[in-house]
Amino acid sequence: MTTTATTNTLTDRYVAAVLRHLPGSRRRGSRRPEDRRSDIDIERELRASIADAVDDRVEAGADRAEAEFAVLTELGDPARLAAGYADRPLQLIGPALYLDYTRLLTALLVTIVPAVAVAVGLVQGLRGAGALDLIGDTLGAALTTAAHLVCWTTLLFATIERAAGRRTPARRWTPDALPEPPTRRARYGELITYTVAMVLFTTHILLSPMISTETDAHGAPIGVFAPWLWQTGFVYAFIALVTLNLALAYAKHYARWSVPLAVAGTLVEIACPIALLWLAASDRVLNPGFTQAAAWPQSATTWVNTALIVVSALTIVFAVIDGIARATRR
Repeated sequence: MTTTATTNTLTDRYVAAVLRHLPGSRRRGSRRPEDRRSDIDIERELRASIADAVDDRVEAGADRAEAEFAVLTELGDPARLAAGYADRPLQLIGPALYLDYTRLLTALLVTIVPAVAVAVGLVQGLRGAGALDLIGDTLGAALTTAAHLVCWTTLLFATIERAAGRRTPARRWTPDALPEPPTRRARYGELITYTVAMVLFTTHILLSPMISTETDAHGAPIGVFAPWLWQTGFVYAFIALVTLNLALAYAKHYARWSVPLAVAGTLVEIACPIALLWLAASDRVLNPGFTQAAAWPQSATTWVNTALIVVSALTIVFAVIDGIARATRR
């Protein structure tokens, strides 16, 4: 049985500290004989290793006290050495689980957080919340959800790390896991689809004052969008941004990546949602005459503005994240 008496030499104090930091089932107080034998083996091995290292330094001409101090310094923190004997990880999440942890956490953040933000934004919009309250509550819900996801996912993987220990090997990687690179035809098909969508979008906006399901007393169509957009020319500036966005999409497809192109592309991508967010927050999207003629409820305008604000905010966030991700992959 190992001694429990108080000792004075540096080696005795060091060995006692190592044994004290062993996990519960292997501490000196365990009643199981196999655990006590394990402690004895560790103590004997450690003392012999320290004694041999000290003797080597003494034979080389060092003072014994100085040699003992130097050897214990090289061994390092007793808690760290005890963790090595017990195969106990000192990191929160080890390399065997780290990649799975980051992949799962990323997937949760990019799916659940936007969904919660959209849901909260719509609910607040239907309740008639102001623009600032709406944005604040939406961002607050998104940040709170993200914090919970990070906290509980980290806690789960840290628990698995300590419960499984070294029984959790790193997953073996093979070249079969490499993703297939997108073909040029596939990228070109995406570009064509994006072009068609933008053309239909701009055509709908430009024709909306002339084509409508509602008419006034003289039979003239009542546009869906606010007349202010045409009176100030804002709609043409917005369409110009959409066209520039499309032009940059083609530039990204055919031109080589560069910092100016990446920065310009990100700025143009967020310009349209910023403009749309401002229009929705200031209630300048829908035509009040149209909503009255169509007998829409009073909450309909608020609901539409809320949806546009949430979608615009998420678009801005994703555009910035995508721009940063593209830059880091270069």
